[in-house]
Amino acid sequence: MLNLELDTIAKELVSYPSISPYQKGAIDYLIQLITPMGFKCEVLKRNNTTNLIATYGDKGEIFAFAGHIDIVPPGDDKLWLHNPYELTLEQDKLYGRGIADMKGAVSAFIYAVYQYLQNTTHNNGQIMLLITSDEESSAKDGTIVMVEYLQKHNIQIQYCLIGEPSSVKYLGDTIKIGRRGSLTGELTLNGKQGHIAYPDLCINPINSFANAFCELTNTVWDNGNEYFPPTSLQFANINAGVGVTNVIPSTLTCNFNFRYNNLQNSDKLITQVEAILNKHNLNYNIIWADSAKPFYCKVGKLATIVQQEVYQQTNIITSFKTDGGTSDGRFLYKICNEILEFGLPNYSIHQVNEHIEYADLNKLAKIYEQILNKIFND
Repeated sequence: MLNLELDTIAKELVSYPSISPYQKGAIDYLIQLITPMGFKCEVLKRNNTTNLIATYGDKGEIFAFAGHIDIVPPGDDKLWLHNPYELTLEQDKLYGRGIADMKGAVSAFIYAVYQYLQNTTHNNGQIMLLITSDEESSAKDGTIVMVEYLQKHNIQIQYCLIGEPSSVKYLGDTIKIGRRGSLTGELTLNGKQGHIAYPDLCINPINSFANAFCELTNTVWDNGNEYFPPTSLQFANINAGVGVTNVIPSTLTCNFNFRYNNLQNSDKLITQVEAILNKHNLNYNIIWADSAKPFYCKVGKLATIVQQEVYQQTNIITSFKTDGGTSDGRFLYKICNEILEFGLPNYSIHQVNEHIEYADLNKLAKIYEQILNKIFND
C-alpha cells in the first residue's frame, strides 16, 4: 500500500486547474491513490464530465463518502496572495482554489480511508467513494449519472457523508441534514408601448405589476419547522424600458427564486403565484424551472456518530441545519437511507484567497476516520 500524507494529497489536488466540469487529471490522480488500497474503480464519463465510483469490499452495508473535485475559476490571479493552484501555508492557514470547496474534504476522506485500512482489519461492509467533476456548473452530467448507474444496478447506500463545506465559523459547528428545494420563475408581463404623456393609449406593464409584486414579496408562504427555515421568495432581476424617459415599454421581464422547505412542493407554489398574477388581471407568460426538491434525513445513527466525533475533536456541539444553497445531496438522497453533509468552514468559498485553517484539515481527516471506525466496528 502507498505511504500517503494528507498534506501531499491536498497539495496535489489543488494543483489541478479542474474548473467545472473538467477534471484536468484530478480524478486520475485519485484513482492512482486508491487502487493500491484495494478499491475497484468505475469511471463514468458524459460530455466533458468525469465521475468516479470506487468500492472497497463486496458485501454488507455501504458507507459512502461523496464529493467533487471541480472548482470555480479563481478570478484575477493578481488579487491572490499566492498562486491559486499552489497550496500555500501562511500563518497557520492553507490558501488555494478549492481547498475549502471541496478538495480539502476529498483529501481528508481519502486519507481517512487510508488510515482506517492501515489500522483496522476491515471485514464488515463496503466503503464507497463517489466523486464528480460537475457540481459547480450544470450538475447535469455529474452525480446524477452515478445515481442512475447505482439505481440501474439496484445498489442502495446505507450511509452517505458528503464533504461539502457545511461549517460556518468553526469546524463542526454545522451539519446539513437536508437542503431546501429551488424553484425559479422567468416572468414576462405584456403591455402596450406608447408615449408616456398618453397613458390612456398604452398599457404600462411596470405599473400593472406593482400591486402583484407587493403581494408576492409580502406573502408568508409558511413558517418553517424545526430544521427548515421559512420558504423564501427573492427577485433577482427586473427589466423594462427602452432606454429613454418618454416611452412606456411594451414588456417587463423578471426572474425570481423560491428556496422552499419540506412543507411545500413546487406545484403548490406555482399555483399560488399564478393565482396572484391572475387576481391582478395581468397578461403574462411564465417559465418555471424546478432544479431541486427539498430533502431531509432524520437524525439517525450517522448524524449521531458525526456529532459525537465532532465534539471529541473540537469540543463543539454541532447544529443540524438545512439552509444554504443546493448540493448534490438532492440527487443522492434517492439512493441513501441516511445522508448528511459535513465538511470544512465555508466563509471563504468561491472568493479570492480561498483558505482554511491548517489544523482543521487534520481534524477533519481524524473525524472522518473515526466515523468509519464507529460505522463498521461498533
